[in-house]
Amino acid sequence: MKRLGAVMSSEIAETPMVFSAILGDLSVFEPIKNVLTEEKIQSVLILARGTSDNAAHFLKYLIETQIGLPVGLTSPSSVTVYNASLKYSNTLVIAISQSGQSPDLVHFATAARQANAYLIAMTNDTNSPLAKVAHHHFSLLAGPELAVAATKSYNAQLLISYLLVAAWTGKAVNAKQIISEAERIAAAPELVSHAVANTNRAHEIVLLGRGFAYANAREAALKIQETCKVSVQGLSTADYLHGPISALTQETQVFILAPHHLPAESILDAMTKIRKTTHRIFWIGMGGSPVEDDIVMAGSKCDDEITSTLVDAIVLQRFALEFAVASGFDPDAPEGLSKVTLTH
Repeated sequence: MKRLGAVMSSEIAETPMVFSAILGDLSVFEPIKNVLTEEKIQSVLILARGTSDNAAHFLKYLIETQIGLPVGLTSPSSVTVYNASLKYSNTLVIAISQSGQSPDLVHFATAARQANAYLIAMTNDTNSPLAKVAHHHFSLLAGPELAVAATKSYNAQLLISYLLVAAWTGKAVNAKQIISEAERIAAAPELVSHAVANTNRAHEIVLLGRGFAYANAREAALKIQETCKVSVQGLSTADYLHGPISALTQETQVFILAPHHLPAESILDAMTKIRKTTHRIFWIGMGGSPVEDDIVMAGSKCDDEITSTLVDAIVLQRFALEFAVASGFDPDAPEGLSKVTLTH
């Protein structure tokens, strides 16, 4: 009899190999290292859906903080539904997709290129329509991904996003550390066991992350919703204080994404207010400030917050997997979902 979540588990475990494949040839980034100046780029737009849209938030924050260019997220329906006429000179469009097949993404990317945008795509299929329409394509090198809930492909998207910006800024990449920390985390599924045993799907679950961790908060919420059939919020820690915190109760389970080297002051206000109502607090990562009753899912120990964030994605995926299995669901094939979603 097939073990629940066996495929998703094996794909999460493949992340270090995917990282090794990507980091094994950084020369692939050479052709685009000067694209921002050569194309006189003044703004960046990121095109994505679903899990890839969560990775887009990581890339958005990277470009904004490391380069200073304005970055927005596209609205594909502006073209596919409303037939907008785009004016994209001096604009870089980065398309992120696991399959590279969704018609609305391909349609928008094609329109953007026709409107004089420079188009970069990253997909897991070098022969996908999205890959072929781009000026430059980066393969996720994740290999076949069969579980409906994307894991290793999302991790690859985070890493390639990091390497893109590193190429543009000339930042050195500690490939050995990223791979070794990914190997350590992937080999320790027990990191999430205590948290899974103490999470109750009958009560509200909120995942909060700020800065680089915001993408993972959104992605963790999506993964739990996909695999566990519960409604989960994934929010910015700052945005949570602007309204949603009013729904906080004593039973609310609050997960704080806190990668190693997270600036402590960035979440101090939120934590002070959250602790006044609930003590059901969980941490993902090594950068938090847990107290005695909090539950910690230890993350990576990379040298900086950015690389710690991308490795910590493995922890949140493992939690979603184990929580689904503990709830009696098969995360490999959630009811009502398919691997490739073709939106128009």
